[in-house]
Amino acid sequence: MKITDVKVIVTCPGRNFVFVKVMTDEPGLYGVGEGTLNGSEPIVAEAIRHISPLILGRDPHQIEDIWHLLYRQGYWRGGPIFMAAIAAIDIALWDIKGKVANLPVYQLLGGKARDKVMCYSHASGRDEIECEDSARRIIERGFKAVRCQVGNYGGQGIIGVIPPLTPGTPSTAIYEPTPYINSAAKLFAHIRSTLGDDIELLHDAHEQLDPIASARMAKSLEPYRLFFLEDPLMPEHRESWSIVRQASVTPLAIGEIFTSRWDCLPLFMNKWIDYIRIKPIHGGGITEVKKILTLAEPFNVRSAMHGAADIGIIGQAASVAVQSVIPNFGIQEYTRHPEPAYEVTTGACELREGHLYPNERPGLGIDIDEEKAAKYPYQRAYMPLLRRADGTVHVY
Repeated sequence: MKITDVKVIVTCPGRNFVFVKVMTDEPGLYGVGEGTLNGSEPIVAEAIRHISPLILGRDPHQIEDIWHLLYRQGYWRGGPIFMAAIAAIDIALWDIKGKVANLPVYQLLGGKARDKVMCYSHASGRDEIECEDSARRIIERGFKAVRCQVGNYGGQGIIGVIPPLTPGTPSTAIYEPTPYINSAAKLFAHIRSTLGDDIELLHDAHEQLDPIASARMAKSLEPYRLFFLEDPLMPEHRESWSIVRQASVTPLAIGEIFTSRWDCLPLFMNKWIDYIRIKPIHGGGITEVKKILTLAEPFNVRSAMHGAADIGIIGQAASVAVQSVIPNFGIQEYTRHPEPAYEVTTGACELREGHLYPNERPGLGIDIDEEKAAKYPYQRAYMPLLRRADGTVHVY
């Protein structure tokens, strides 16, 4: 069997996604993968087109060899663009292997270590009362874990928004950390007292705090027993994690923008974090991320894979396959995708009572309808920007 083509599909069924089909010379046999990178989809698509000729004519079963070929094909290695491109191809190769074996991908990775993958979803509101109401609706759907936020992205640190100058350009929010930190403790005091002790609570600081502010926030949230505090620091402040760790026993999570084992290893070895949020579509695929979770295991670090709606149905399935088999599973983030996404990519993992179940169909169990994808052309989009009240670009 040989690889004959790599089709790149950029589509926007509610939001932008980058999908691939790795075609083979076996009639009707292909694998689907995903390399969506929020705000950079056309760049990833071009990277996939650039590296794809290197694997034409190769045996798709040789996943490990192909991974290293793509990773080491140029002097410039790693980074989010290339790792997402490699991930898209790698995930598709695992899909092919599962289809040939007539087994779901999780069986090829060692078989189930659990029957289902526990998820958390997002509660929000303009104040703690609205956030509580949002959380209760999530709990009524069967979730046992809820991420709680107040206000827009950045919470009550957002004190104003500057509209984009032209359509398709970034919006800019005015952000100040002090009101944000003050509001977080108030939020969780209310949520914990009203929802009780049996619900797991999470919070995302979105990398907006400096090390001392992060430590202060972790300490202030300690009485409310968070499942974890996510991204209190930017990844660039790696050596400052020790400050946050020493200030509190609040569990810490990071890694949704990590792209390699080299990002993760120092945090594992120094025992600075409790949960790692790297996932297949940004960490080089199933091949590499399963290795990273193996590295995490002896340091008592558990998985908590990023799963917001900017990761498509194929990327979600890859995450569920890996987290179904590893011993150090923690939790999976879950948000429902825009409804048109379920038309373009069929066969999504089933959600029941706050848990995702891996597909039992061969491979990842997902297919891409190229005709429907073509009905939703790419729409230029950017991540939001932050500035401080005095106009300075917010850098942490």
